[in-house]
Amino acid sequence: MSGGVDQPGQIRWELLGLLILAWIIVYLCIFKGIKSTGKVVYFTAIFPYFILIALFINNVQLPGAKDGILYFLTPRWDKLLEVQVWVNAAAQIFNSIGISFGSMISMASYNKFNNNILRDTLIVTLTNSATSIFAGLVIFSAIGYMAHIHHLPVDNIATDGPGLVFVVYPEAFVTMPVSPMWAALFFFMLLCLGLDSQFAMVEVMVTSLMDGCGKQLLRVLKRKELLVLAVCLVAFLLGIPNVTQGGIFFFQLLDHHTAVVSLMFLAFFEVVAICWIFGVKRLTRIVTEMLGAPPNMFFKVCWWVISPLLVMIILISSIVQYSPARYGKTYTYPPWAEVLGWFFSLCSIIWIPLGAVHTLYYSEGTLLQRLKSSIIPLDELASMDDLPVKTLANSSQSLYPHMIPEEVPLGREDVG
Repeated sequence: MSGGVDQPGQIRWELLGLLILAWIIVYLCIFKGIKSTGKVVYFTAIFPYFILIALFINNVQLPGAKDGILYFLTPRWDKLLEVQVWVNAAAQIFNSIGISFGSMISMASYNKFNNNILRDTLIVTLTNSATSIFAGLVIFSAIGYMAHIHHLPVDNIATDGPGLVFVVYPEAFVTMPVSPMWAALFFFMLLCLGLDSQFAMVEVMVTSLMDGCGKQLLRVLKRKELLVLAVCLVAFLLGIPNVTQGGIFFFQLLDHHTAVVSLMFLAFFEVVAICWIFGVKRLTRIVTEMLGAPPNMFFKVCWWVISPLLVMIILISSIVQYSPARYGKTYTYPPWAEVLGWFFSLCSIIWIPLGAVHTLYYSEGTLLQRLKSSIIPLDELASMDDLPVKTLANSSQSLYPHMIPEEVPLGREDVG
């Protein structure tokens, strides 16, 4: 490990080899499309629960585990008044579910048109929260044990980030019979969790590229499998700075600048676009068409008021409460690194204004007419402009011309 982000040092070849192996596994699991990904996810999503259950059974029997669990479950009401607590909680939920990453939208687009999306939404959110609570019990039972053997308060042991994985859990493994086997299974579980995330992220990139410029890409690459390979190769190259001797500093810089502010920025504009510009009435009409019954008032209130308001508050709070990136308790990043971190944040944010400018530039009419047409759905715009039905059909079909019949998402196929 080097002395800072300005000292990248040499590449750690063992980590580079693992990075190559990880991307090879990702490619082999997803290059055939969403169907092969779904089969792999059945295992990678379920297997971690067996490891967590085994760790929980072991940890609750350790001395000090009760103190750690009580520390985890005992509420500290004064913390609810701290804005940063809510910002961190929102970031955790957004990252664990995949909100604003595009993965949920990309994967859901392959569902049948009449799939019960409201039921699925509740299942995903409740399962995510229950899993987080259960994982917290596992973690803090181990932290309580560490506090007991080191004769320290629990809050002196509690940590996050890499220390949680490479310090807290290994302490728990030592207490288990056949500890090397459990250690291997645990890190295999981490691999499964990482693969799940990477599957979704790569699928988002591939789907976006195919939807946006699929014909042009397939003229060059010929096959979708080669596009997936290209995406994996570029992602691998971008990950190389993380496996240098100073990679942990680069990783922390990325995590600090992309996990909260840019994510909330994307979430805010996504919610505004769907709930306010597209509108709750249109959204309700579509859900009714999909499910045969309108959504209840809870969802409508969330779409119209609660979700936009909460995301806006969290976005403003994350900006106001922003603090420069740090590694550990002592290392502070130089100013140029902070600028680099904000550049990384803008890499995802900048596409929103650029997309708006692109749409307005290529639209017809006065500026006011362009603004109006850019926020009206295609079918409504066609009826307003007295366009023939054939034009609308051609426009709809041109959205996904790249997809071969067996891979056309059922939801998209029905909509078209």
